[in-house]
This record gives sequence, C-alpha cells and structure tokens, in this order.
Amino acid sequence: MSHPPPPGTPKARIPGPQQPPPPYPRIGAGLWRRCLGGGLALWALTAWITYETRNSTPLPTLILLGSFLVPVVFVLWAYERHGRDLGVSAILGCFLAGGALGALGASLTESYLLRPSPGTFVCVGLIEEAAKLATLVFVLHRLPYLRGLRAGLVLGAAVGFGFAALESAGYAFDAAASARGAGLRSLLETEVLRGVLVPFGHGLWTAIAGGALLARRRLSGGFRVTAPVLGTCLGVSLLHALWDSTHGLALWMAARLTGTGTGLHRGLFTLGYLARPSTAQEHLFTLFSVGGLALVALAGVGWVRTLTRRDTSW
Repeated sequence: MSHPPPPGTPKARIPGPQQPPPPYPRIGAGLWRRCLGGGLALWALTAWITYETRNSTPLPTLILLGSFLVPVVFVLWAYERHGRDLGVSAILGCFLAGGALGALGASLTESYLLRPSPGTFVCVGLIEEAAKLATLVFVLHRLPYLRGLRAGLVLGAAVGFGFAALESAGYAFDAAASARGAGLRSLLETEVLRGVLVPFGHGLWTAIAGGALLARRRLSGGFRVTAPVLGTCLGVSLLHALWDSTHGLALWMAARLTGTGTGLHRGLFTLGYLARPSTAQEHLFTLFSVGGLALVALAGVGWVRTLTRRDTSW
C-alpha cells in the first residue's frame, strides 16, 4: 500500500508540455528591429553582388527584399504592440490578401474604368481604397469576433502594407528592365524611395478606413456602411489622391511661380516634366513635391493619433 509523500516533497515532472500552447506564437520583443537590420544588410549585400557581377540572377531577390522589407517590419511591429490577441492567421491573411486580391482587383478595375482626365487621381484613390476595404471585409467575414477600432487599425494596416509591397514590387520590376548601368541605379533609387514613403501611404490609409469599419461592426459579425464609414473612406481616398497628384501639383506651381505656367494645358500632370527647366524651377519643384508629401503624411498620422486617443484599448 503506497503512502502519500510527506509535505514539501517536490512533485515528479511529467514529460511533455505542462499546459496547452498559447493561441499565438511567442514572438520575442524587438523582432521587428532584428528583421529590419538583417533585411537591410541582406538587401545591401544583394545589391552589391548584382552590381559587381552584372548578373541578373539576384534581381528577383533584390526586388522582393526591397519591396517587402518595410511592409513586413511594420506589420510585425503592429502585431507585437497591438495585435497579439487578434491572431497570426488573421493578420497574415489580411497581408497576403491585401497584396494579391487588392492589387489585382484595383489594377483590373482601373484598366477598364479610367481614362486620362483631370479626375484621374481622384478615381485612382477611390478605386484602390475601395478594393483594399473590400479585401478586408472578405478576409474577416468569417471572423465575427474581430471588431473594434484597434482591430480595424491593425488589420487594415496589414491589408494596406500587403498592397504596398506588391505595388512596390511592380514599380521595381519596371525600373529593373535592365540590370546594367542606369537600370540598376533606377531600381535601387525606386526601392529606397518607396521604402521610406511606404509607412505613410497605403498602410496608413487602410488602417484609418479599417478602424472606422470595424469600430461599427455588429456583434453578429455583419458590417455596417454608415455615414462615418463612408466619410472616412472618402477622406482617405482624398489623401490618396493628393499623395499621387503631388508631383503634378508641384510641377504646375513651380511653372506658375516662375512665370512660365500661363497657357499650360491639362496634360502637364500626366506629362510629368517641363522642357528645359531652369534652376529656380528645379528648386521649387523639389520644395513643393517634398513639402506636399510631408503635409499629406502629417495629415494621415494626425488622423490616426486622434483616433487612438479616443479609444481606451490602446
């Protein structure tokens, strides 16, 4: 007959896990920093090898690294800070669907509906923002428990960054028509510029729209298209349109201020350049284009900060 062990005797360890695994992977704090540092080092190494060998084989690696690095890092940061309880599958699904369905759907719609006109940038903003928001609805329609402003901001940002990654890859592929000489330089410049600007573009705009949508989601999981949701979608579409039209607006303003803008036709925005610009025009164009992008970015960041201050879950 066995007797119970005396008090204080340590219990024998049972092999195997002592408790069920957590509902999300245990990602250590600061993973996004390590991914950013390692990704930048790998991208720089790939660029150097491509330049030294004049070989086009590393180009797909260079394009994918340059296009996906910043979007993936920001999604990791959002997951670590605010999205652990949302689940990896939801965030990953939004990122992948935002890249595939959003980019393809917007490109298909624009190719059929858009024609050169003064309202081209507004149409692009409306179409792309609607495509990304529809993608968010598609991914979350079977996950009724995901609602609220915080979930909308994080998951909307995942959709937007997925969209931005595929879009950047397309621009980089166009710039990499030739891996020799100016072709490689154009590719690197494109990836660096878009990498710096991507946090203030698609991810930010879709986060705002997703926050408005999920903040008003029904308990049953249904989505409500209310006036605040429509107003938010129109607002982010306007930010998108202003962002895209900054180049043309800066060009027009530089020409007007230097006295050469009289009689400029509507095609100036789509033309994208002035013939034989003066030094003053070049300086003004740089000032207006960079300043315009900064103003649009500040407007988007300020909008997000206003939303988060009103929500107690942050």
